[in-house]
Amino acid sequence: MQIPHGASRRRFAVAAMLAGALCSPWAVQAQQEAPKRGGTLVVGWTQTPRHLNGAVQSGVATALPSTQLFASPLRFDDKWNPQPYLAEKWSLAEDGKSLTLHLRKDAVFHDGKPITSADVAFSIMAIKANHPFTTMMGPVEKVETPDAHTAIIRMATPHPAILLALSPALCPILPKHIYGDGQDLRNHPRNVTDVVGSGPFKFVDFKPGQRITLERFDKFFLPGKPYLDKVIIDITPDSSSLMLGFERGSIQMLPMVSISTDLRRLSTNPAVNLSPKGYEAVGALNWLAFNLTRKPFSDVRVRQAIASVIDKKFVTKALMGGFAKPADGPIIASSPFAVDDLVRYPTDLKKAGELLDAAGYKVGANGERFRMTIDYTPGNDDQQKTVAEYIRAQLKKIGVVAETRASADFPAWAKRVATKDFDVTMDAVFNWGDPIIGVHRTYLSTNIKPTVWTNTQSYANPKVDELLNTAGTVLDPVKRKAYYATFQKIVTEDLPIIFINEVPYHTAAQKKVVNVPATIWGPFAPYDEVSLK
Repeated sequence: MQIPHGASRRRFAVAAMLAGALCSPWAVQAQQEAPKRGGTLVVGWTQTPRHLNGAVQSGVATALPSTQLFASPLRFDDKWNPQPYLAEKWSLAEDGKSLTLHLRKDAVFHDGKPITSADVAFSIMAIKANHPFTTMMGPVEKVETPDAHTAIIRMATPHPAILLALSPALCPILPKHIYGDGQDLRNHPRNVTDVVGSGPFKFVDFKPGQRITLERFDKFFLPGKPYLDKVIIDITPDSSSLMLGFERGSIQMLPMVSISTDLRRLSTNPAVNLSPKGYEAVGALNWLAFNLTRKPFSDVRVRQAIASVIDKKFVTKALMGGFAKPADGPIIASSPFAVDDLVRYPTDLKKAGELLDAAGYKVGANGERFRMTIDYTPGNDDQQKTVAEYIRAQLKKIGVVAETRASADFPAWAKRVATKDFDVTMDAVFNWGDPIIGVHRTYLSTNIKPTVWTNTQSYANPKVDELLNTAGTVLDPVKRKAYYATFQKIVTEDLPIIFINEVPYHTAAQKKVVNVPATIWGPFAPYDEVSLK
């Protein structure tokens, strides 16, 4: 492997130092036991993906199966270091404007066709054209293919996030001979049926709302891997039913467990390994987002007043059982770019009332200032509905009448947010490893779009645009951090979003499961090294 040099080397060194990876109970186990071939791993999952192609779809619902079906150029360890995958070695130019990938010569797709640089070029440009994370491949201009096993990514500007952008969850390599047929990639029929991938497991079937079945690909390019015969993703929207299945042994692994009662229950189960390790790059933040196109939320004093009624310590300790940590800014604390110099809003009901008075929303004869609606994403009451109800009760104390509004399902909530049919909404949004990939999208005014997980707040600050656009081209991590520090201070003052807590994601696994994924991408990394006792 050729280590990325110059500023990029420093970027990952800083990340490794500051990420603070914790020791995992199964890390020692994996070192002591040789992997055993065979068996079926059943993964419990609450989310139904729209399809299985992570090149054109964001979110963990798609990432979980996509990372098993498709390989990527690089993968990452638990210290933020890039590792070989489809690319045996790579080199980043000193100016940061080109990245050369040297591909394995023995890699084939599930239909036996060789994986070449043409497939890598096709996939990267397809991601640039179709993936919702527009900043992720934004600087990429073209991918040159001087030979079948060399791909050179040419970029208009230095792109410090390019290596992370080549991770399994973000850069699946698609077969050009299938997806390059001129059909719309976002709705291609092979996204859901007869999927041909490049990863450790191949497609068997996909029954939306029920299961995804994958089986071992015997010609996978890493010798002897994967160890498992099958991976079945058991989709059950009801998390309590998943817990019962897990405790009975019909499910062996549960990613993204965050409900405090479940975590407490699992932490005392001697047959279970439970760890928060593996979500460092995911970087999940729980927050309350404002629709800035609506009054009174267009007034920063109203937003600051609402922030002043929320006791984050009460939320994380009482409502979330002490498993979650408060969040005060747009970049998660585990990121090397997080800073402590933020504008914070201590719980102060008197101050909240004064801010609303100053904004012209005084208490009326009926005891009310104004009415509002709080939406929340369905399916995770612990992080969403319960917090929304708490905020509703706190707002009542200062004369604001809030109603919490449920959505029938995730698509219904997403449509409301995308079309700006909301006042404020709870949401859980991910940093996705690097601010360029997962943070910029929420705050750039150029990303105000009718799509969920963009700048759906309609937040526009020219200074923030300038800071983010500049930080997105700076290779030196110290200089980048300075830009992000100013950005974080401004955003916490403007307050288009109230940051509430880090989502306490854990992975639960039966002790028979060896080498549970615990890299920075956790369950959204390939399962080629997982085995069963």
